[in-house]
Amino acid sequence: MTHRHRCSPAHHILRMCIVALGTALALGAAAIADARSTAANLEIRTLSTRPDTVTGGNVLIEVAIPLRTPHADVRVFANERNVTSALRWDPDERALTGLVTGLRLGDNEISASVRGNRRSGAVLNITNYPITGPVFSGPHESPFLCETTTFSFPDGTRPLGAPIDADCSIDTRVDYFYRSTANTWKPLTDLNNYPDDLRTTTTNEGRTVPFIIRLQTGTTNRAIYQTTMLHDPKNELTPNIFRRTRAWNGRLVFQFGGGCTGGWYRQGASTGGVTDVVILGRGYAMASSSLNVFGNNCNDLLTSEALMMTKERFIETYGAPDYTIGFGCSGGSYQQHQAADNYPGLLDGIIPGCSFPEVNFGTLMSITDSRLIKNYFDTAAAMSWTDPQKIAVVGFNNLATMNASTVHEGALRMSPTQFCPAVLPVALRYNAATNPGGARCDVFDHAVNVFGRDPVTHFALRPLDNVGVQYGLGALKAGAISMDQFLDLNEKVGGYDVDGNYRTARTVADTIALRAAYRSGRLTNAGGGLRDIPIIDYRAYADDDPTGGNNIHLRYHSFSMRERLKKANGDADNQVMLQEDLRYGLYSSTSPLLQFALDKMDEWIANIKMAKAALGIDTLAAASDGTVSDAADATSKVDGVAKRGRSSLRIHDIVVRAKPRDLLEGCNTRTTPPTFIVEEQTRKPTLECEKLYPSSPPPREVAGANVASDVIKCQLRAIRMTDYPGTPTALQVSRLQSIFATGVCDWSKPGVQQQPLDGVWQFF
Repeated sequence: MTHRHRCSPAHHILRMCIVALGTALALGAAAIADARSTAANLEIRTLSTRPDTVTGGNVLIEVAIPLRTPHADVRVFANERNVTSALRWDPDERALTGLVTGLRLGDNEISASVRGNRRSGAVLNITNYPITGPVFSGPHESPFLCETTTFSFPDGTRPLGAPIDADCSIDTRVDYFYRSTANTWKPLTDLNNYPDDLRTTTTNEGRTVPFIIRLQTGTTNRAIYQTTMLHDPKNELTPNIFRRTRAWNGRLVFQFGGGCTGGWYRQGASTGGVTDVVILGRGYAMASSSLNVFGNNCNDLLTSEALMMTKERFIETYGAPDYTIGFGCSGGSYQQHQAADNYPGLLDGIIPGCSFPEVNFGTLMSITDSRLIKNYFDTAAAMSWTDPQKIAVVGFNNLATMNASTVHEGALRMSPTQFCPAVLPVALRYNAATNPGGARCDVFDHAVNVFGRDPVTHFALRPLDNVGVQYGLGALKAGAISMDQFLDLNEKVGGYDVDGNYRTARTVADTIALRAAYRSGRLTNAGGGLRDIPIIDYRAYADDDPTGGNNIHLRYHSFSMRERLKKANGDADNQVMLQEDLRYGLYSSTSPLLQFALDKMDEWIANIKMAKAALGIDTLAAASDGTVSDAADATSKVDGVAKRGRSSLRIHDIVVRAKPRDLLEGCNTRTTPPTFIVEEQTRKPTLECEKLYPSSPPPREVAGANVASDVIKCQLRAIRMTDYPGTPTALQVSRLQSIFATGVCDWSKPGVQQQPLDGVWQFF
């Protein structure tokens, strides 16, 4: 049952407005949860999106008709308007399918009935939102700068021109590009005469076709979206919901772009990428939008909404894909993890690269801690520190990581002034002295719809905290630093004020924001949709980059995600880790190992679909605990998934058993050519992969925190002198008690306000 909670501001704090839908949504690809309405004879489903998240006045529907009911006798209505003529009969599926247009904003009703049978009627309620959004992300951010004039196409041209309205909209357009024998994209302007330098490609289904892509560009949710697929326009009709191209393999790869800093108040001048030669050449379709690039929009809630609406546009054009695979690195990994966990059904499998659990916590706590420690070393240390001692405190493999701008300056994504995008006029930006009401350019204010506002300043409440954190405790226990160094560090390390400036006091989180972070899934719980989909975590190792330039992408983040999966679900058996060096860059489809990951993800999802079909399980069979009914008593085995006549079976178990047998964890050696070492990925220092690619800890893990990095604000306990090596002097004990007057972190307990995810598909 769906429960809608009205939003009512209290003391100027924007409260969450939640639609609790339960984890029955975990595996749906298109018709999710109550995306169907049934009667004795008919069943109505939405295919392009959920029935309560329709946008733009259009929805692709399917009316399933039972045997012995003539389809010609079925009539379908949208708000009492006969739309039967818009539907086409599919005898194989025994369904009428088509695009219903002209829906009004708000509530709508799709109904179907059989002539002469009063008991045959079925009704499905539809909620339609503007194509400009929002749907579930909360009120639009303002100001918002359009970038249609600077948006580039594959050949480098910028053909979109000025937007046609204040929501940065453009008219939808279709262009064709071909891959030349010089391996460049060129526009195909004559669809009846192909150029001499046109390449061919052979798809993963064995079809050799001209390497020509159909590129559709439009706007939705104030984002510029693009979709691509192979199409031979001279020899094929235009693809649509009833007719696929010969080369499309039926699968969709959704590309998520990286970054974060500067990702607010803007539309963005690029998508995550829809022209990957390897992916398109294999026959996949691709989709992305400008708000699915974290460098344009560093807000996972809004990217999930942009994913949903972009995929809706794709389905309304070409029909529902067999399944959708998430693809992307860094900021693209945030989006995959959180969309899959919080809005299940949008992605059927994910391949996060150079991954993090999320930006506001797993990443931000690490780099803000590092910045505080570096500031101490640079400005406040009362004694000398060797480089090995500094490394022992900060935890990274090399000191270049702490000094790298991606870490040190990147921490200022929580500062409202450091990373305003160039397109945002200075006059509109926040300035504490001259424009205190201006746009604040940081991750927390960008997510104010979730975290709420301070009743006095009206700034976003902040879930950032380091009270009680004993920096360098592990280094002290290991004998790497002295007690006096440990005390000096913790006396002077300080924290941040609301504007991201250093201060002598520690940072204190806002309680309301803490609660919202956990309940809303802004801190990835891993017990929502992530429990029930396949995950291949691919990492090109950057921890030992001598420049430190890429070292924000530390390997331990993969283990953070794994630990959260274990805590939430009992195991992480639906996650496979693959590791190699940086020879192909952080995340490039030219890597044979990443290509292998894509091939195996395709096979894994196909196995899941086959197994579910064999078990008689469909999208909607999942219960709120992730189990499904198994009505049959027969025992069979399909692709490693056993049907054992049980009363129930976890979808998670089906996913795990469907894993391809040759998809094994491990790492490539650093040799040329590399050799793959099959080895379960753990942090045991004796393992070959850990020797090749050691997973250094972040500062807070050195301080005693768990690798899950899921405690934002720790609970405190009294100081115990037995925690410290040797026998501290009376003066040292006095200093310790003064530094931690309210206590030290008790990492054995959950964090302050730490609590389960409050359901999936939340609306704000």
